[in-house]
Amino acid sequence: MPRRILGAHPRWAALTVLVVLVGLGYVSLAAWAGTRAPKGTSVAGVDVSGLDRTRAAARLDRALAPRAHATVRLRVGSSTTTLRPSDAGLGVDVAATARSLNEFSLRPRTILRHLRGDGGPVPPVLTEDPQRLAAAVTQAAAVLDQPLVQGGIRFTPAGAELQLPAEGRRVDRPAAGEAIRRGWLGGGELRLPATVTQPAVPAAALRALYERQARPAASGPLRVVVGDRRVTVPRERLAPVLSVRTSSGTPRLEVVGPVLKEVLVGIDPKVERAPRDARLDVDGTRPTVVPSRTGQRLDPKRLGEAVLPALARPDRTAAVRPTLSQPRTSTADIRRLGVREVVSTFTTRFPFNPPRTQNIRIAARTLDGTLVRPGEMFSLNAALGRRTAAKGYQKAPVINGGRLEHDFGGGVSQVSTTLFNAVFFAGLDTVEHKPHSFYISRYPEGREATVSFPTVDQKFRNDSGHAVVVKTRVTGSEITVTLWGTKVWDVEARKGPRTNIRPPRTIRDTDGTCVPQSPSPGFDVVVTRVMSRDGGPVRTERFPTRYIPEDRVICA
Repeated sequence: MPRRILGAHPRWAALTVLVVLVGLGYVSLAAWAGTRAPKGTSVAGVDVSGLDRTRAAARLDRALAPRAHATVRLRVGSSTTTLRPSDAGLGVDVAATARSLNEFSLRPRTILRHLRGDGGPVPPVLTEDPQRLAAAVTQAAAVLDQPLVQGGIRFTPAGAELQLPAEGRRVDRPAAGEAIRRGWLGGGELRLPATVTQPAVPAAALRALYERQARPAASGPLRVVVGDRRVTVPRERLAPVLSVRTSSGTPRLEVVGPVLKEVLVGIDPKVERAPRDARLDVDGTRPTVVPSRTGQRLDPKRLGEAVLPALARPDRTAAVRPTLSQPRTSTADIRRLGVREVVSTFTTRFPFNPPRTQNIRIAARTLDGTLVRPGEMFSLNAALGRRTAAKGYQKAPVINGGRLEHDFGGGVSQVSTTLFNAVFFAGLDTVEHKPHSFYISRYPEGREATVSFPTVDQKFRNDSGHAVVVKTRVTGSEITVTLWGTKVWDVEARKGPRTNIRPPRTIRDTDGTCVPQSPSPGFDVVVTRVMSRDGGPVRTERFPTRYIPEDRVICA
């Protein structure tokens, strides 16, 4: 047994030695491979085949370090700028890159790469400063960004001007930084990612509109015919009239109707006119009918539609049909009113008092020319409105509670009394009137009417069957009211005697607003209006009036 054991030992020893030798050889081969780069190895295009770390680092430093200081061109569309990688905090860690080329490894695949010379490209170890890179990207984007230009056609007094559109570009900052970080070492030109915005109207469409329509439209004067008016618009005044509107990417030339209307009216105000009512002119001895006139106005939409095609025609003339408006009162309406002659006229005198005279003139001027149609009710307060300083009325004496005081519109009762007497002798229906509280000697007894806004009014109804025109005239110290129409009645006024005479009192007043008064007695009186027509039946109306005494007022 011992002999058999001793005989097997040499074989195991030899096998052990062989294994040890092979292992040592493999480790030695791995150690050799770990000292140099495999054949065919390159870094960023730099061949480092078979070089140990020191030599590889030196070669890489000579080849790659200058690239960090060389400028790289950045492009977005047609815009370019340059960037120095080192200024953006970018570089190559040469030592780390060299270490990555020949690290010791026992993996068979690594050793086989060395034996076969299958090195291949190895990425460099890059360095970066994120803050400096972001700042460099922002600076470059400020140059590469391009604002969107929609383009358009602008109209000036000299004609049409074309501005071509341009796409808008905005650099994608984060993506651009990544692109620079990955591509700067290769040099050359880097295209950076960006958001591109296209203009609403393509340049070709805008240019075509400019050449075919816009430029010819603004090239000369425009002639517009409206009814019997011909208006020439000079070229320099067409600029605000023309515009370009875009719909679904298609530009269209438009005429701005409202603006053109303003231009036409500014050149010839008569191109538009308001309708004019027919009226009666009774300033002479015979009434004259001033005929009505049809009004016309320009419709902006219709105006624009008519002018747009005319701008492309050689004569550049557009005929526009105006919108007609009829007057409320036609010439025939006025003729049918039956205003043919003076029906009645009455005059009263007034004392010297400038504020009161001013009030009389304003009221008479407001009343002058008033037309009262057949069957219509006339109100003096409605015709004159409130008497205010804004209308020019001044403070003058008025009666309030049997005493005189000053208020705006004092003296208008003189106009009211004169009108009342004209109505009285015209035989018209005196619907509402109120005599003064005490008798005023310049007025006829029982035939006068005061007025005070809004409580005391004078109203009459035109029951003559024809229209009545009120004419007033103030001359010197007289006011005359004349009624024109068709005379129906012959009128006579019969005044009865004074009755129930009442004496005045004497009042002493220390109030600072006191207005002195002269005394006159109070009394009752009846006036009868007698109306006859062509010898026919007679109509009579009684107008009873009671006057209070006008007290004597002594102001201390």
